[in-house]
Amino acid sequence: MSSDAAADLPLSGIRVIDFTQVMMGPVCTQMLADYGADVVKIERKGAGDLSRSTFAPVHGTDNPIFCSLNRNKRSVALDLRDPQMIATVKTMIADADVVVNNFRAGVMDRMGLGYEDCKALNPRVIYAVGTGYGESGPYAHKGGQDVLAQAMSGVMARRADASIPLNTYPTALADYSAGMHMVQGILLALLQRGKTGQGQKISVSLYNSMLAMQMQEAAMIMMADSEVNWAAMPLSGVFDTQDGALVMVGAFKENPLRDICVALEMDDLSKDAKFCNLNQQFANKPELQGLFRAKFASNTRDHWLARLEEQDLLCAPVRDLREALVDPQTLHNQMIIKGEGEGQPVSFITSPIQMSSATVALRRAPPRLGQHTDEVLAEVLCTQVGK
Repeated sequence: MSSDAAADLPLSGIRVIDFTQVMMGPVCTQMLADYGADVVKIERKGAGDLSRSTFAPVHGTDNPIFCSLNRNKRSVALDLRDPQMIATVKTMIADADVVVNNFRAGVMDRMGLGYEDCKALNPRVIYAVGTGYGESGPYAHKGGQDVLAQAMSGVMARRADASIPLNTYPTALADYSAGMHMVQGILLALLQRGKTGQGQKISVSLYNSMLAMQMQEAAMIMMADSEVNWAAMPLSGVFDTQDGALVMVGAFKENPLRDICVALEMDDLSKDAKFCNLNQQFANKPELQGLFRAKFASNTRDHWLARLEEQDLLCAPVRDLREALVDPQTLHNQMIIKGEGEGQPVSFITSPIQMSSATVALRRAPPRLGQHTDEVLAEVLCTQVGK
């Protein structure tokens, strides 16, 4: 693995000082690193990123949770309670392009590393902040977390049916979306700096990202005083068959119910007054979906998928992640990176962005805690001597 491979990547030459941990920040800085940025990850001496100890490691010194978010980075372990170490970090920032953190509001300021402090050191610096709810306002100092953002933003309350118990989304929806919004903000700021020569501050939050994901639903409420719930559409749903579940989406057709009935070998229910239009289908959804369920339960998943596809209806099997990871399309899309880490084999989901002239590769394995401390501090010393 070599950093030399980064030379022709879009972010080659961009230095990122990364104070982030867990997911929102690291998923952002990993994407920057994947596309060529030199990401220097500042970690707590002796403990490191919290995700290093989220779950017991399968093998080796770093668990897969940490590894999945921190490839292509360098790790520097410092005691930031030490004024000398803060001075060293400030030297790094003075020569950096981007500083990223996802601490609670006020933490970086108390260390003398807030935006105004960094701007004074380096007017070109792009300072990206990720929080739970925002840097100011009534919730600014509350602890932010993915599930809390789902709950506070209205996402958690949105269900296909009111009878379904409230629950959390089982993957880190808010962390990932906010991390990607942070990437976008940093790239936009780099473009603007190319025009103005000046850096700026960027702020994203889990809460705002969850609100933004509901832009269609929010517009319906604010502009039409009406609710829209894509999971509650009467011709769509998840249905059990004899040997597994499938999902069907009855949409984007002139008369999708008629075509569903053809696929399910049923009489045309679109001629029935109870189901003749969308309003009636909503009003009688339990009865309508009960008829669907009875039919789907009468044969296998592959049988019904073939029948639905013959009618050009949107459908798919419901699979678990283990199945998806070995799917031929996953492999064709080259969505998995494999390689050797620091003494252990590693496998990751790669960037979902495919560029014809910028291929993501495992240039650096996820680093051991403090693995690059001496290397980076020697670079800082060279910078000081050079000045």
